[in-house]
Amino acid sequence: MPALIFDLDGTLVDTVYAHVFSWQRALADEGMDIPGWRIHRRIGMSGGLFTRAVGRELGHDLSDEQAKELQGRHDELFHDLLPPDARRPLPGAKQLLKDLRDQSITHGIATSGGRPGIDASLQALEVPDEMVVVSRGDVARAKPEPDLFNECARRLHMPRAECYVVGDAVWDLLAARRAGMLAVGLLSGGYGADELQAAGAFRTYRDAAELRSSLDELGI
Repeated sequence: MPALIFDLDGTLVDTVYAHVFSWQRALADEGMDIPGWRIHRRIGMSGGLFTRAVGRELGHDLSDEQAKELQGRHDELFHDLLPPDARRPLPGAKQLLKDLRDQSITHGIATSGGRPGIDASLQALEVPDEMVVVSRGDVARAKPEPDLFNECARRLHMPRAECYVVGDAVWDLLAARRAGMLAVGLLSGGYGADELQAAGAFRTYRDAAELRSSLDELGI
């Protein structure tokens, strides 16, 4: 039976737009004004990749130290905007993970977010300690590189060809393709179905709730 590897932000927890606003504020504080929609299109990358990509778009060459400072400022703003007790699972996400546990279906989480920042989201999902969770600090490179998904498959003891990646952003789907995994797109992060399909999703669903009722389409 195939295994499922989930992205976190925008796929299982409702945090994407808080990330967008936090990045927008952090960049504006440094004199780099950028529309929210352009930031949204970069959410899903690691913080370091994100800051370099945005810097290129604005014609700023950001040093590693500047990128690190921006990441720290983003983290502060994100925590203030969406404190741990305000993290909310997206529709159907918590029940989907519970169903997978109850049915002994192999699954894990692979996220560009780092610890301890993701811990409150995992708690909101009631993720057990023994669940495989791969975060940014566990790999050398984040999405769109395939490292997160490859490491998750390794920890799940599953061949990459037998893993489905479930994500909400084109960066998830690109990383899945580079890992040799099939990808499923969810609309809950703000991308359209056409964008996700163009990036490689062979199925798209509204959210985790619709995916939960459609697992048979994946052979699960």
